[in-house]
Amino acid sequence: MRNPHSNDPAPTRRTLLGAGTALAAGGLLTACGGGDGRTQHADRSAQPVHDDGGFVAPDGPEVRAAEAKRAGRAAETVEKVRLTAARDRVDLGGTTVDTWTYGGELPGREVRLTAGSTLALTLANHLPEPTSLHWHGLALRNDMDGVPRLTQPAVRAGAAFTYRFTVPHPGTYWFHPHTGVQQDRGLYAPLIVEDPDEPLSYDREWTVVLDDWLDGVDGSTPEAVLEELGDGMDHSGGRGGHTMSGSGDGGAPPSRAAMGAESKLLGGDAGDVAHPHHLLNGRLPDAPSTMRARPGERIRIRLVNAGGDTAFRVALGGHTMTVTHTDGFPVRHRRAESLLLGMGERYDVLVTAGDGAFPLTALAEGKGRSALGVLRTGGGARPSAKARPAELAKRPVTAEGLRAADEAALPSKAPDRRLTLRLTGSMAQYDWSLNGETYDPERRYPLRAGERVRLSFVNATHMWHPMHLHGHTFALTGGGPRKDTAIVLPGRRLDVDFDADNPGLWMAHCHNVYHGEAGMMTVLGYRK
Repeated sequence: MRNPHSNDPAPTRRTLLGAGTALAAGGLLTACGGGDGRTQHADRSAQPVHDDGGFVAPDGPEVRAAEAKRAGRAAETVEKVRLTAARDRVDLGGTTVDTWTYGGELPGREVRLTAGSTLALTLANHLPEPTSLHWHGLALRNDMDGVPRLTQPAVRAGAAFTYRFTVPHPGTYWFHPHTGVQQDRGLYAPLIVEDPDEPLSYDREWTVVLDDWLDGVDGSTPEAVLEELGDGMDHSGGRGGHTMSGSGDGGAPPSRAAMGAESKLLGGDAGDVAHPHHLLNGRLPDAPSTMRARPGERIRIRLVNAGGDTAFRVALGGHTMTVTHTDGFPVRHRRAESLLLGMGERYDVLVTAGDGAFPLTALAEGKGRSALGVLRTGGGARPSAKARPAELAKRPVTAEGLRAADEAALPSKAPDRRLTLRLTGSMAQYDWSLNGETYDPERRYPLRAGERVRLSFVNATHMWHPMHLHGHTFALTGGGPRKDTAIVLPGRRLDVDFDADNPGLWMAHCHNVYHGEAGMMTVLGYRK
């Protein structure tokens, strides 16, 4: 099955809990459904795709060999964690909502381990529908990537599944479902992988998880919002076979479609959804999460954008941040008054704490609301819930303004393969897609192990999209940082390079959860 259009060559360290267009663009192959017949299942939405179409299977020998190479002696260090996904009632700080969480906490309790260790996390699904766990940013074994109907069966309601894999790279990561729009509930948590040879010097850490929130507010659910955005398009079973559920209360929740959300930084339209709340570490601005430290201490802040539809502009009042990492990989240090984080992006910064109480404000870019945290090192009044530190007015640093640190730079090499993903669709039709095709797990763009791949995201829409690649990190061309998620502005092209060094079937998709579920997802598949 050779494609004629492709260039295919013959703080305390502890563990916590249209197809033609696509072919011309990049060499798209549709997997055969014959072979041993294992793609035929009564419940296709819950089953991974295994086939004899010439692609590496998620649990194939190539995947096992790559994992064995990563593991080394990792089997000697196994971190065991138990996690329960269930319905819960959560206090956001004066507002209580019914939602779904991990262990009754929002965010879920941080999981922390050392690079080179093996994580064995057992997920118990007490939710009313199937779910999964995706380990955002990790170069892990393919059959643990957590994508139902592609890499694993969904974890059924009432069942449990153990995710076991080596964690090769230090950095700031997180995990969430890859099932419908479940991520826009309370199902997310940080995953911190410590460097056994940590080069940075700091006194304290503060992990900050940002989110936009609507679940349980006046009857709203992410599923009802997706249905509203799609203007009644059929979501039974979900686009791409993801499971979906309705609001469940029989009522009519208020409209959550964003009107007038605009940002010059994002090239115009800032987002689709008007979330009523924005959270920092699960708290509303009137009851903020607080980090306590001493004046003069050096603090490492790990920032994670776990939102569904919101970019956050972040600044710490009275302080200049030093950016040290993005998406887990080091960059040449860059001073910044503010940062812009798209959904799925992470940034690590260092600050030297002043004396007093300071607002860490995360402005919902183009939406007029904000989340708030407080850094307190001394006396003084708590910053206002509506605090807008002067640093927010400075142009924020983005990935395109950073350079990879020498140790993280992708070695220079001409691409062996070029793939183009045109970001297509519109808000009016809500037909978000890639190369004009909505997600089909049996449609794959072929790769071969060992290739240097040039992936071009060409945004043909009027909206920005944070594009995420599973199982790999890419480098922005021209010496840019190593990333797994990057903002692509409307009308713009973003070229990134990565090495095909992790066999399997890997998703590439928009990390706006509503765009992805509407169809802006595809698969890059390694050929045998």
